[in-house]
Amino acid sequence: MFITRKGEKLEVPGPQPEVGDRAESFSLKDLQDRTYTLEDFNNGKPTILSVIPDINTRVCALQAKRFNEEASQLEAINFVTISNNTKEDQANWCGQEGVDMIMLHDPENTFGKTYNLYMPEADKFARSIFVLDQDGTIRYEEIVPEMSDEPNYKKALDAAKSLA
Repeated sequence: MFITRKGEKLEVPGPQPEVGDRAESFSLKDLQDRTYTLEDFNNGKPTILSVIPDINTRVCALQAKRFNEEASQLEAINFVTISNNTKEDQANWCGQEGVDMIMLHDPENTFGKTYNLYMPEADKFARSIFVLDQDGTIRYEEIVPEMSDEPNYKKALDAAKSLA
C-alpha cells in the first residue's frame, strides 16, 4: 500500500492487519523500562493502539494528546501510543507536554515491521489506529492515507466504546 506525506508517495510494504485479524503480539518498553506485550492489554477491556510516525511533529503531538485526554475520562478502555522514537525523545515530549500515558518506544522497528507499518524510505511508521477487543482481535483499523492528517478519532473511540 502507499500513503502520502504532503503529496510525496511512500510505500508501506507488506499486508497490513485488517478488521477480523488477531493482533500480532509485541514486546516493547515504556518510559519506565517496563516491558509490555499485547497480552498485558487482554484484561477484559478493549484497547486502542495509536501508532504515530514521530512524537516531535505537530500532528503526532495532537494525536497523542487527544488520546491522553480521552484516557483520563474512559477507564473502560486501554490506550497505548507507539512510535519508533527513542525513549529519550518520548520522555522529553511527555515532560514538556505534561502527558502521562502508556507510551511505548520501538527504535528497532520490531512492532512496525510485524504490523507492516514501517516505511523504510521515511524511517517512520504509518499513522494508524487499531481498536482491539478484549481478546486481541482487531475490530477497527485506520491507516491514515496522508501522513500529515489526523486520524478519525470519533470512529476509533466509538468502536472502542461499543466493545466496553
